[in-house]
Amino acid sequence: MFDFHDPGRLIDDDLELVLVHKYPGNPAIGHVPTYQFMMTHVGQNEEIGHINLRIGTTDHIVLYAGNIGYGVHSEHRGNRYAARACRLLLPLARSHGLKTLWITCNPENLASRHTCELAGAELVEIVELPQDNELFQRGERKKCRYRIDL
Repeated sequence: MFDFHDPGRLIDDDLELVLVHKYPGNPAIGHVPTYQFMMTHVGQNEEIGHINLRIGTTDHIVLYAGNIGYGVHSEHRGNRYAARACRLLLPLARSHGLKTLWITCNPENLASRHTCELAGAELVEIVELPQDNELFQRGERKKCRYRIDL
């Protein structure tokens, strides 16, 4: 049984991450335990985006999905919320013993690539998705693999 940790208050200036769900994972289908957060402005309940922290080092996480996934609603983009949110999750990742975090994105998504760099991640490589991968089956073909050493 996976032991979820209390993330505490995750705040950076006007950005707050609010824990909305803890998914225990499902090893039978390769899913790892995941924290799901809503990005909000401090003290408000309006969602401006979301971010997930996946605790695991399966091949699917390390090569294709990443430990962190995020999205910011279009009207709130340009404020570096995703990069700031990634940095807020680093202590929680460390508390689970992770030594490296992986963030992936599609090569043509320049905004997400910039977010990875602003979060302190370094591009390691661009990989082809295997045809049996669920991301390939959704139409994606390649992933940029970014690494943050903790």
